[in-house]
Amino acid sequence: MRSFAPISLPVVASQCQPSQIRQSRPQPAGREIATTTESTMAAAAPPLLPTTVVPAATPSPTPIPTSADDANPAAARAFLSRLLESAKRALSGARPWSELADRSALSRPDTVADATSRLRKNLAYFRVNYAAVVALSLAAALLAHPFSLAALLALLAAWCLLYILRPADAPPLAAFGRTFSDREVLGGLIASSAFVVFLTSVGSLIFSALALGAAVVCAHGAFRVPEDLFLDEPADQAAGNPLLNFIAGATGGRV
Repeated sequence: MRSFAPISLPVVASQCQPSQIRQSRPQPAGREIATTTESTMAAAAPPLLPTTVVPAATPSPTPIPTSADDANPAAARAFLSRLLESAKRALSGARPWSELADRSALSRPDTVADATSRLRKNLAYFRVNYAAVVALSLAAALLAHPFSLAALLALLAAWCLLYILRPADAPPLAAFGRTFSDREVLGGLIASSAFVVFLTSVGSLIFSALALGAAVVCAHGAFRVPEDLFLDEPADQAAGNPLLNFIAGATGGRV
C-alpha cells in the first residue's frame, strides 16, 4: 500500500489571542444602548446623602399663673394706693406754713407753766406741720449719711417683701434648705431691725435726727402765742396722732 505523509494545516485560530477573539465578536445593538443609558443615568444622578428625621418640637406648656403670682403686684399696688391716700389725708390737715412761721406771734413765755400750756395748744393745732418738720429732719440726716439710708431701705424692702406685701395664701418661705413659718419670719425681721437700729450707727443717727426735730418743735411750741388759734375742733381729730394714723393707714392695720 502507498503511505501518505501527514499534511500540516495552519491553524489560524491558535494564532489569535482570546482578547482579540472577544473584541472581534459583534455585540447586540440593544445591549449597547442599555449600557449607554445606565452609564448616563449613573453620571447624572446626584449622590445619595444620609437623611435624618427630626422629631417635631413639642410646645412647652404655658405656666398657669397662681394666686400667689398675681397677689404680689396687686398687693404692691394696693399698698402704694393706701400710702398715697394716707399721705394726702394726713397733709390735708396741715395748717398754712405762713401761719406757722409768723414771727409776730412769737414771744418769750413768762413761766414754765405758760410754756407748757403753749406747747400743748400748739401741738394740737400744728400737729401735722410738726410731724412734717420731724420727718424733714430725719430725711436730711439720712441723705447726709448714704450708708444708713441704704441699710434702712434694705430693711424696709425686707419688711415689705416678706411680711407686709406677702399674701396670706403664699407658701412658707424656703431658704438654706429649710422652710420658715410666718412667726419665724416675723421674728427674724424684728431681730434684724433691732440689730440695725440699736447695734449700728443707724440707730444713733435716727435718734439724733428725731431729737433735733423734737427740739425744734418744742421750742416753736413754747414761744408761739396761741391766742389767735382756733382750737374748737372735734375731740377725735385733736386726739389723733397723724404719724401713727399715717402708718396704720398705709399698712392696712397690719403693723
